[in-house]
Amino acid sequence: MKEIKAYIHRNRAPDVVRALRKANLGHFTLVDVKQVLQTLDPADQEYSAEFGARVLTEVKVELVCAPEHLDEAVALIRANAKTGQPDSGCIYISDISACHQI
Repeated sequence: MKEIKAYIHRNRAPDVVRALRKANLGHFTLVDVKQVLQTLDPADQEYSAEFGARVLTEVKVELVCAPEHLDEAVALIRANAKTGQPDSGCIYISDISACHQI
């Protein structure tokens, strides 16, 4: 199994969700995350008193899939998460060595 973690702009999340659901790629999780990075538009950032820095709220998409579906899942995320800016996010892929149902 493969695990995909994609960090995408919040406004692109609905399109990514629709694409993954339409492709029936299984269960996935969405998590709001705070990124500390430079943005092209400072209006995208907010000051976080908790972290003492300007942050950007993004969405982390976590998806576990079979290796044969990996390329399709990555392509769907990339195509639907693009913002038109040079940095639309990142996709990380890891191997899953085991899965135990609860």
